[in-house]
Amino acid sequence: MTQTPRPIIIDTDPGIDDAVALAIALYSERLDVRLITTVAGNVGLEKVTLNALRLLKFFGKNIPVALGADRPLIKEPIDASDIHGSTGMDGFDFEEPTENLVLEEHAVNAMYRVIMASEEPMTLVPIGPLTNIALLLRLYPEVKGKIAEIVLMGGSTGRGNSGVMAEFNIFADPEAAKIVFQSGLPTVMVGLDVGLKALVYPEDSEQLKDMNQTGRMIYQLFQKYRGGSMKTGLKMYDSCAIAYLLQPEMFQVVDTFVDVELGGSLTTGCTVVDLKGYLKKASNAKVCVDLDPQMFKLWFMESLKKCN
Repeated sequence: MTQTPRPIIIDTDPGIDDAVALAIALYSERLDVRLITTVAGNVGLEKVTLNALRLLKFFGKNIPVALGADRPLIKEPIDASDIHGSTGMDGFDFEEPTENLVLEEHAVNAMYRVIMASEEPMTLVPIGPLTNIALLLRLYPEVKGKIAEIVLMGGSTGRGNSGVMAEFNIFADPEAAKIVFQSGLPTVMVGLDVGLKALVYPEDSEQLKDMNQTGRMIYQLFQKYRGGSMKTGLKMYDSCAIAYLLQPEMFQVVDTFVDVELGGSLTTGCTVVDLKGYLKKASNAKVCVDLDPQMFKLWFMESLKKCN
């Protein structure tokens, strides 16, 4: 029996990790990517949008793209150009795309239209800062009845990668993240904890190089941006969100309460994951706390084999 593809919207800030996640999602026969929205994060809004368009041209996919927030709700913008390069995807010579996929409407309005027009509930997959999702939920609260769940890459049950306790996507716009976790919608947090175990080792990277044109492109991006960590394994954070959609059995998941620290002088952007129930609050998220590394690696390589 053929399974109906799951309709999703990917909200993203490409970014090299995002490029890999997009490749897997766009070539999966089990996902129906209806819209790609962009948000300032790894680099600025214009650059991440250009990167999304470059990827779509490279993949030969015609998915509408809508530009979203160019800055966080409240705090000053940050970026990760020190990691991803000045363009966000340094390391591969992409063809320049056309602008014909870019919608004139703002990402939030585009999401509202696509969600409300869908016959079945949509899944939102934000793999960057949560600014667009927070704005959508505040401006158009009626969409909640048409959203199946939010599967986000972000947060951590422990230490961070942008602050001592803060993961980049949440730290970039903690106020937006707090709105999302408090929305009442089914929410899945796929954070740093599992990303640290979602490793692609040198022997896997070498296979990618000769697998297909997508594998070759990803290999070159890895060489440029993470050449120094090739030997210890490349962490595929954003791909974990797509992995959860397609093969959730590889994750250990806990239902719990999650909040976001806004006022801590040392901990702003920390996702406070109440694993032991100290706060006595009802669960508002499924939190991925562990991952089967071997299952992930097999899934990851098999998924990329389906690409062009």
